Amino acid sequence: MQAVTLTLSDEIFAIPTRILHEILEPVPVTRVPRAGSFATGLINVRGTVVPLTDLRVAFGMTSRPPDEHTRMLVLDVPVAGAETTVAVIADRVLDVTELDDAAVGEIPEVGMRWPPEFLSGIARTDQGFVIVPDLARIYAAALSEDSADFSLEKDPSSCV
Repeated sequence: MQAVTLTLSDEIFAIPTRILHEILEPVPVTRVPRAGSFATGLINVRGTVVPLTDLRVAFGMTSRPPDEHTRMLVLDVPVAGAETTVAVIADRVLDVTELDDAAVGEIPEVGMRWPPEFLSGIARTDQGFVIVPDLARIYAAALSEDSADFSLEKDPSSCV
């Protein structure tokens, strides 16, 4: 699998390049009233309105302010049975790499600090372990009002 690697809270993740449209430097975000912490707002990508999401929320990671390395990846992700264009925040984009299918292992049942239901696998590379997220499951959980996997902020006074 060819994948783009990126960091979120000092962890390395891999996103398949087949779903990647483009990588952007941060653009202005339109905050959405009553939006949760996962879907932080909307961005304009060449005249198209695209929801901006933060995978750190799904993985229980702390947020951090953008810096000169922050990027937004525009992806086509299966959401509610249809390919949907979304953007995700990355602390840093590293490179494009080939992940050998044999190097992508099963998710260990013990010692995981990330929700295993949100992982497709863990890949071993020369640089260490790379997390392969299950984006379809993450977005399905975000849409599910009954989701116990991670809670979206529902406070009506919030505007993120």
